[in-house]
Amino acid sequence: MTPSPLQAVDDQPWYQQFWPWFLIALPGSVVVAAFATLYIANKHSDDLVVDEYYKNGLAINRQIAKQQRAQEIGLSAMLTVDAGTITVRTTGPITSPVLNLRLSHPFETDADFQLPLSRVHAGEYRAPLQHAIAPNWHWILDGGEQSEWRLDGSLVASDFTTLSAADKSLR
Repeated sequence: MTPSPLQAVDDQPWYQQFWPWFLIALPGSVVVAAFATLYIANKHSDDLVVDEYYKNGLAINRQIAKQQRAQEIGLSAMLTVDAGTITVRTTGPITSPVLNLRLSHPFETDADFQLPLSRVHAGEYRAPLQHAIAPNWHWILDGGEQSEWRLDGSLVASDFTTLSAADKSLR
């Protein structure tokens, strides 16, 4: 008895068929995409989330007190970046020969760094920059660990006396 065209016998094993592999490939591709997403999420985690949020929250009161103290005694600072050098001009009763300047990237904490600024003359402090910075970086200026005051702000394009073509597009 010969099989009719509707009753054709398929003598190939299942692993040589198209449809089983197609049906396996669909959920298989989702699993691969999930692992790729997990890798990307772990490799490029969000730096804005702080691990020690409670400890940082307690320190905010001390930071606010230092900022208020700077305002009470009339301290202010203006930063200028020019050709790999940062200059800070201060007003108010600052007598320290060295000030600490912390520069932090708005998104990448790995790019943050600290500079000791040396007094050039009264009210002016200077240091060479080891890393490139750009507008929108945040800065914190204080007189050291035992300082009773703190100033902070953000760099703007006008703080840079020489900007590259790429930095001018940020204006």
